[in-house]
Amino acid sequence: MSKRGIKKKLKNYSMITLAAIVYAAGVSLFLDPNNLAPGGVTGIAILIGRLSGLGTGILILLLNVPLLLLGIWKFGWKFIFSTFYAIFVISAATDMLAPVGAVTKEPILAAAAAGLGIVFRAGATTGGMDIVIKVLRIKYPHIRTGSLFLITDVMIASMSGLVFGNVDVVLYALIAIFIMSYVLDLVLYGGDEAKLFYIVSDRPEKIAERILGEIDLGVTYLEGKGAYSSQNKKVIMCVTRKQQAPGIEGIVREEDPGAFMIISGASEIYGEGYKNIFAEKM
Repeated sequence: MSKRGIKKKLKNYSMITLAAIVYAAGVSLFLDPNNLAPGGVTGIAILIGRLSGLGTGILILLLNVPLLLLGIWKFGWKFIFSTFYAIFVISAATDMLAPVGAVTKEPILAAAAAGLGIVFRAGATTGGMDIVIKVLRIKYPHIRTGSLFLITDVMIASMSGLVFGNVDVVLYALIAIFIMSYVLDLVLYGGDEAKLFYIVSDRPEKIAERILGEIDLGVTYLEGKGAYSSQNKKVIMCVTRKQQAPGIEGIVREEDPGAFMIISGASEIYGEGYKNIFAEKM
């Protein structure tokens, strides 16, 4: 392996280690001591831990074994090696941090903090339901990752009411789950949310020139034809991040107040300046 390749691997595993430790801290310092089971393998481990007396960390490791075998079958050893490493770090860090106890005894704060912390699993697959969700994403690519996590996690969190005999812990766990689901979809999909513009104007060249020069944004001409007038038209199409959208609106307003403009949301953008079309989705 080249020096550059080794450096890249070290960087990747450093990020996995950081993500795993943050994840473990969310479990040991916020969720577990407050009887919150936020779904997934972690939630199951917390519930079984209460019934069996075993450590949550070791249970996370044991429960992941069959899921790792599923991952090997579906995705191969290369994928599973980094996943196993993440699981091992989470398991060890969870049990090492357990003696520290709860950072806060206020369940609502614990749910919010842990919900945000657990979203770090978006940076590195941590096994468990991540593998199951990854398999489901292959079969149901139209369903968002956060939505799949939400469905499975709500089912597991609901069981915590039976184990702890307290409806309140279910509600607090659901808060953590909804926070995690929302932020996870934001991380995976919302970061490149943009505005898509279609502009029909009598001054398309001038508008395009200003968008290219002032906004530094690529523009595409589409060929259009008015059904009533039968006149050929150049339709400007461009996509931009939300912060730049008002600038384009201002240019159109100044150059052609009578222009016809459609603005719509674009949730996923691939290409230069946005996501790599060849990058694998979680």
